[in-house]
Amino acid sequence: MNTTTTAAPKRPLGFWIIGLFALVWNLIGVAMWYLQVNMSAEQLAAMTEAQRQVYEATPGWLNIAFAVAVFAGVLGALGMLLKKKWAATMFLLSLIALLVQMIGAYVVTPAWSAYGPAGLVMPAVLLAIALCLLWYANKAQARSWLS
Repeated sequence: MNTTTTAAPKRPLGFWIIGLFALVWNLIGVAMWYLQVNMSAEQLAAMTEAQRQVYEATPGWLNIAFAVAVFAGVLGALGMLLKKKWAATMFLLSLIALLVQMIGAYVVTPAWSAYGPAGLVMPAVLLAIALCLLWYANKAQARSWLS
């Protein structure tokens, strides 16, 4: 009797570390989204005038893009940890929503005048991390770490 079994490829420790990082990172994003959409009058009053103008000029669709970005990121991270191919799709959706949110924030709110070029540092970090997570999920899929 000739039976061949194909063992699933072993995932390196880095796979699990990156998956856990992605989950924690995106859960922090969910917390930030929650704080953004549930800001109290006291919290709003504690903002600088420029920050308050940006907050008040933010349309609802930008908060929806924010939600899609972070919740798709959480799903992508969970997908990676569960070894599912759809993780890359969720990270792609997260990246697209992040781009919509970032570009929209600078187009429809006074973010540029409020924060200037220094205000682009955090969006650049977010974009870099989102791109790295998408790249890694695609790499994991190509190495058959996701099924």
